[in-house]
Amino acid sequence: MMWSSAGAFLMAAGVILGAFGAHVLRGRLDAYSLSVYEKAVFYHFLHALGILIVSILPRTGTFTENAAGWVCFLLALGIAIFSGSLYLLAISGNRILGAITPVGGVSMIAGWLLLGWYLLPRRG
Repeated sequence: MMWSSAGAFLMAAGVILGAFGAHVLRGRLDAYSLSVYEKAVFYHFLHALGILIVSILPRTGTFTENAAGWVCFLLALGIAIFSGSLYLLAISGNRILGAITPVGGVSMIAGWLLLGWYLLPRRG
């Protein structure tokens, strides 16, 4: 997969969703729901930027395309599940969606830990 493109498109989606929240949802959502939505946008942006950066690292010889692919996959999955569930929770008010949010958080954490592992110096 072309993770650089995916990262760029996810960044664009973050801008669109952030603008949607600021211009369309403000005034329609209560303070709690708006804060949930803003949290989703924040984590969406951070992890989309992570995908964009990690996808470029194989070009520097830091690690392989395959390694970057795994990290990017975990970060993208985290965006989909963590931010996606928060977007839906904020808009729908269905609090049960918050039950799957931690799965996305675990995916994000796993992506960053895997990146850290790949960046450890290798001896031998």
